[in-house]
Amino acid sequence: MVDDKLRTPGAVRDAERWTAHNYHPLPVVISSAEGAWLTDVDGRRYLDCLAGYSALNFGHRHPQLIAAAHAQLDRLTLTSRAFIHDQFADFCRELAELCGKDLVLPMNTGAEAVETGIKVARKWGYQVKGVPAGQANIVVAEGNFHGRTTTIVSFSTDEDARADFGPYTPGFTVVPYGDLEALTAAIDENTVAVLLEPIQGEQGVVVPPEGYLPGVRQVCTERDVLFIADEIQSGLGRTGATFACDHEGVVPDMYLLGKALGGGIVPVSAVAANADVLGVLKPGQHGSTFGGNPLACAVAIEVVRLLATGEFQRRSAELGERLRDGLEGLVGKGLVGVRVRGLWAGLDIDPALMSGREACERLAARGVLAKDTHGSTIRLAPPLVITEDEIDLAVTQLAEVLAG
Repeated sequence: MVDDKLRTPGAVRDAERWTAHNYHPLPVVISSAEGAWLTDVDGRRYLDCLAGYSALNFGHRHPQLIAAAHAQLDRLTLTSRAFIHDQFADFCRELAELCGKDLVLPMNTGAEAVETGIKVARKWGYQVKGVPAGQANIVVAEGNFHGRTTTIVSFSTDEDARADFGPYTPGFTVVPYGDLEALTAAIDENTVAVLLEPIQGEQGVVVPPEGYLPGVRQVCTERDVLFIADEIQSGLGRTGATFACDHEGVVPDMYLLGKALGGGIVPVSAVAANADVLGVLKPGQHGSTFGGNPLACAVAIEVVRLLATGEFQRRSAELGERLRDGLEGLVGKGLVGVRVRGLWAGLDIDPALMSGREACERLAARGVLAKDTHGSTIRLAPPLVITEDEIDLAVTQLAEVLAG
């Protein structure tokens, strides 16, 4: 029997009634949050083990980020890129220094960053590499998730993301993820870039074989091809390093950043590269009204400063070991596979036991929020402010769910 005083059922019904069904959310209606904890409209608390798909790496309402947003709201929120504002140069400079690159191009969403990377790579190919007009191609990987624009879904291998959205944009060659030989064979004289996630998030936190990313870096250098790393989910501390590429000492030609860059407050994305790459863009050739707006820059400056201390990268690495130990202890007890890098984990549940969706529903009933993907796989990506005790709580509740 449903308690007629609960607000959640009605709020869920209203959301179903008035919104297009492009998502299948858990029936949880959040009203407030702080740190790693969420509270719903009925006062129930949940441990957040998704962190907005890594957009909330620093937790909900991090005091330093909230203070920066409040201060900027009292001064200036938008100018458009027709003018320069007083937060812009500091953000671009500090992010460029964090990335070890010359230039930064701010945008808003991850998909915009990816689209920008594609456009820049093509323009670089025509103007610098000398690829014939209209012939540029980019090598991508199976199982990728780079966003949901028409161009990006054109090279997706997920039929849910791709089906019925054609005609599709040409100019992409798809190869198996982690297969350096196939990637190398796919590069031809008209290839301008290789676009990869250093760890595939949506696919289930798939970590490539050791040596794969260095091999990609080498072949891109040898063949005069840009290496574009989509670090939108994997970057900015999530994996125990500033970038997932750092684990193998790889420096791409271009970083695509987003999600955590906005501190969970505003959408912020960016492309970072050297001047010989981003310098191909000239005024009027690409832009965004809200990209690099004052409010976004004020928050993102503080995000970069949090990362510059190295504290969050260390927390992710150290707490990630605790998470790994706990999860690996569940292999054979309901889990058939575990992949962990920092505070990011993909868990394969025995499909004979339950689906990933069912596991997430049962976890939510126990006060832990996670997200399923691809059938029986679930992902954990708690905020980097999570504590050891909270990690243990999440693992314990997962063990209870798996035990039935």
